[in-house]
Amino acid sequence: MDPHSQNEGLTRTGSFQTYEGLVGYSADLKFVPALATSWKAVNDTTWEFKLRQGVKFHDGSDFTADDVVFSVKRAQHPNSDFKTYIASVKDVKKIDAQTVHVETNGANPILPNQIANIFMMSKAWAEKNNVVNPQSYKDKEETFAVRNTNGTGPFVLKTREQDVRTVVAKNPTWWGLKDNPHNIDEIVYTPVTTPATRVAALLSGQLDFVLDVPVQDVERVKRSAGLQVKKTNEIRTIFLGLDVGSPELKYGDVKGKNPFADKRVRQAMYHAIDMNAIAQKVMRGDAVVAGMITSPGVHGYEKALDKRLPYDLNKAKALMKDAGYANGFGIKLDCSNDRYVNDEGICQAVVGMLAQIGIKVDLAAQSKTLHFPKLQKKDTSFYLVGWGVPTFDSHYVFSYMAQTPDGKNGSWNFTNYSNPKLDGMINGMLSELDPAKRDKLIHDAWTILNDEIIYLPLHHQVLNWAMSEKLDMPIIADNVPRFHFAKMK
Repeated sequence: MDPHSQNEGLTRTGSFQTYEGLVGYSADLKFVPALATSWKAVNDTTWEFKLRQGVKFHDGSDFTADDVVFSVKRAQHPNSDFKTYIASVKDVKKIDAQTVHVETNGANPILPNQIANIFMMSKAWAEKNNVVNPQSYKDKEETFAVRNTNGTGPFVLKTREQDVRTVVAKNPTWWGLKDNPHNIDEIVYTPVTTPATRVAALLSGQLDFVLDVPVQDVERVKRSAGLQVKKTNEIRTIFLGLDVGSPELKYGDVKGKNPFADKRVRQAMYHAIDMNAIAQKVMRGDAVVAGMITSPGVHGYEKALDKRLPYDLNKAKALMKDAGYANGFGIKLDCSNDRYVNDEGICQAVVGMLAQIGIKVDLAAQSKTLHFPKLQKKDTSFYLVGWGVPTFDSHYVFSYMAQTPDGKNGSWNFTNYSNPKLDGMINGMLSELDPAKRDKLIHDAWTILNDEIIYLPLHHQVLNWAMSEKLDMPIIADNVPRFHFAKMK
């Protein structure tokens, strides 16, 4: 529950119920005023935020400019997985009770998009409970903020039993109730690890809402009386990452060299994956085949760049032979089995396809609670990941996934890939104020990343939210249910 610890979709979903940022999201994912009523650039390197007055934290204390300064600086801590959002921030200053200035290292035209994802905490509460610094998620650190919250958001945390039950209740003093007069008194979040059990609980009326209805059960739920399924394309792409930079793969059987360091091997793997077959058979048609690792809805996405290399086993085998791996090699694939839609099924299909070019894959599928810390410790050679884009800007993908890790940026670049030219472009797109020049930087950066094949794109994810017909709630393309937009009939 620590709002600055783990930048992962389901964790952020929990935070969005109880915490808020200066900038918020509408139901159609427009950036709207939240704890700040307005913002503007007062010069090239300073953004001014005017704070909403009269807002209370859940413990009844006032939300103040001091809390904003504290929260932004807390999110910059090395433990925070949100530090990349605000890597450009040089300082944050209280000007008066209603005004905060955020100073950046150089111009940053997208700072409001980024700061929308920095949740505001109570400075006094954090100091009182010894949580001035964020939890170190990858080290499984236990702190008060992990199981307790004190935000300003639409719901208040009542109970938190990890892996069992989490309950939040309506915040009757929430400032936003006038504009969002929802009637949800309580939300009981119950993790149900078995897909069939989730669906059975929905069909029997034990559940009102299932976030991740399995693709094989979508039609069955649609046909069931009293239930509905809402569908949309998510702003998220699923892909495979490769350790291209290590001298030797930690989880491979080739000694003394790294087969992934050879672009011909990476290209062979790309050609060997029949993504059309996966989309139709594994995903039951609920997937949009991808040729780049970001999706429509993200600034900088181009349909022309979103074209896959063709499925071509003969070419793949020829490339493997040219690279000196005609007989293939062995490798371990790390995969989640409870995070993305049919994630383990996707990995199983990839295993079979790569076997056709001699790559013997040992599949290690496990819960995201184990999968993500493993990746964040760089304890992997080959892995599945999905990446949403909360800022709706390509810079977010590059800064997390492609930039050379430097303590702020590149925190999800587990490939050991480093390209100074690309780093320069990524830094440039953060500071370039001319829209045409900035778009050219983004285009050129995508061209490089596509050409290097550091990642093997798979598909853009399609969402199916299943719910009772009594629940009127919009499906949102970032896969974050916002219950303050809901009504129970």
